Amino acid sequence: MSQRLERDTLGRLVFKDPNGKMHTGVYPVRAFPITAPAAGLSIMDQSGKELWWYASIAAIPESELALIEEEMTAREFMPVIEKIIQVSTFATPSIWDIETDKGPTRIRLKGEEDIRRIAGNTLLIADSNGLQFLIKDSTVLDKNSKKLLDRFR
Repeated sequence: MSQRLERDTLGRLVFKDPNGKMHTGVYPVRAFPITAPAAGLSIMDQSGKELWWYASIAAIPESELALIEEEMTAREFMPVIEKIIQVSTFATPSIWDIETDKGPTRIRLKGEEDIRRIAGNTLLIADSNGLQFLIKDSTVLDKNSKKLLDRFR
């Protein structure tokens, strides 16, 4: 018997394990969502226990991958900062006007520790509301954005 992932009539993900047991309300979790999003994904139950491991996205059947991507889109909302327009002050807390892949917005940076280097030139910025913003590669930002960002690192 093999595993299977589907949606029930209430829209919840249901995982059928190789023994035929049904697990309702499961959710996918990437092992490395920022640095290697296509490598490694777990199907977790509601208590956080891993039910199934996929070594890569390529190992997931196409019909199930569509369900997983749909679920991940809802769970992994992380706007990408494309430009830093201005900051209110070079001390923290400060207000940042930015442009993201989702449109322009304003965030409040509580402290310099809210800017974290993930890998190489990839940065993760947490605003005062806990929303995460990603800078995929700080070296490709425009000159003004780099100058503003450098004041906080």
